[in-house]
Amino acid sequence: MTPDLDRDGACRLPGAAAAALPAIEAALAGLPEERAGLRLHGRPDLTALLVPEGPIGAVVAQAVGRAMQPVRALLFDKSPGTNWSLGWHQDRTIVVAQRIDTPGYGPWTIKQGLHHVEPPPELQAAMVTLRLHLDPVPADNAPLLVVPGSHRRGRIAEADIAAIVAQGTCHACLAERGDVWL
Repeated sequence: MTPDLDRDGACRLPGAAAAALPAIEAALAGLPEERAGLRLHGRPDLTALLVPEGPIGAVVAQAVGRAMQPVRALLFDKSPGTNWSLGWHQDRTIVVAQRIDTPGYGPWTIKQGLHHVEPPPELQAAMVTLRLHLDPVPADNAPLLVVPGSHRRGRIAEADIAAIVAQGTCHACLAERGDVWL
């Protein structure tokens, strides 16, 4: 069965970013290669690709039916020398320009000098994560695993994650260069 964004919480858009790959790679040129994960911020060439009129922002708008605004960008460049493993988790934070204590927002953290905060559940429910593949991800290359439908459960307590994973069927998000996963 092909994953569906509304039903399963994930879907693959084959080749959706293929035409933008040269511009994306140019925007990422010169970044440190020794870092497996890097938070991207303040890169106008990258921002131009992500705005709703840009080639990547337009992919999201077409897929979800509305313009979105990026709240954080991360580059993962795993290699044998720079790699790590993460357990099951929910990505629940956004990047903001500054800390302004606001009801419903928190906890706060600072990662690589950027303010991160967890927004209220209703805002999280409207958010979509875009995963753009610069390289292929076959089954033997540690693909992202999702539990279809788990996005409808809202915030999941850390203690409950293992049981939810055990109850569901995991789907491996395999990809080719230029694919986008939402």
